[in-house]
Amino acid sequence: MSEKMAAETRSRQGLRLEQAARAAWLYYVGRRTQDEVAGQLNISRQAAQRLISLALTEKLIKFRFDHEVGPCMEAGDALSRRFGLSLCEVVPTMGSNAATLGSVAIAGAQFLEKWLSQRAPLVLGLGTGRTLRAIANELSPVAAPQHKVFSLCGSILPMGRAIALDPVLRIAERSGAQCFSLPCPVIAATVEERDVLQKQQPYETLRDLLPQARCMLVGIGSVDWKSALHSDGCVSDGELTTLIEGGAVGEIGGWSYDADGRLLGGSVNERVAGVWHLALRTSALRVGAAFGAVKVGAIRAAMVGGMVDGLITDEATAEALLAT
Repeated sequence: MSEKMAAETRSRQGLRLEQAARAAWLYYVGRRTQDEVAGQLNISRQAAQRLISLALTEKLIKFRFDHEVGPCMEAGDALSRRFGLSLCEVVPTMGSNAATLGSVAIAGAQFLEKWLSQRAPLVLGLGTGRTLRAIANELSPVAAPQHKVFSLCGSILPMGRAIALDPVLRIAERSGAQCFSLPCPVIAATVEERDVLQKQQPYETLRDLLPQARCMLVGIGSVDWKSALHSDGCVSDGELTTLIEGGAVGEIGGWSYDADGRLLGGSVNERVAGVWHLALRTSALRVGAAFGAVKVGAIRAAMVGGMVDGLITDEATAEALLAT
């Protein structure tokens, strides 16, 4: 395709998205019927329906629910009381894992938007994982160049693979915040390699930012044969077996911990290159975003051990936590 044809295609796509935005605005904000939208835009009713659907597909509009769901609020209050949480947001469980991820992601994005909307400069620490990446995708664009966001863990997987859609980079892109990533493996190959990495300037910068952080939002992972830590290749079969036999139930930023929320000793944690272990010594609000039956043990341990003092999860996970 020639540059001219490509430019024309982009122009047509841009015009269609603009028309979709107009149709969605008239329908959702202006409270016009689809027939009225069609009449105002001088198109057919079917075309108006397609444009409104396109606006939803392209995420040109996002819904924010104004009514609190009673059972979710009750579950959040119960979790807060039992585990001494400063914050607990529970969202309805949807029909599928993917849909529930979207529900949790919207709640996480709303939580971040409240921080990013503050006018005074602040520092936010961020973990990684599928839930954090979904939250970053749901974040509404906001002009917040006065803030700083930094990564609590490495952004590279084994063999040099980058973590897909690093949440820190995505959030900085959506907000204009100053971004500080950690371009090193989540878990180094050797202790000596980790020592070298931690002498580099990026690590020193993150360590200096830690005491300034007001809030940290992290994903919580399980430690099992289906966990991201293993499937992404951060630990081998033998290392995973060692972690499980050593009592590991969860991990945050690559740091594994037991059922009491205590960081494990051993060769794996000794090679983690991130700064989450230092974050535990700060006074920042530490919020975990996670859900799912497989993660109940990891979430519970993180709360019991005081690793997190806030939680964003779904109703089914909350009920399972309360039943333990």
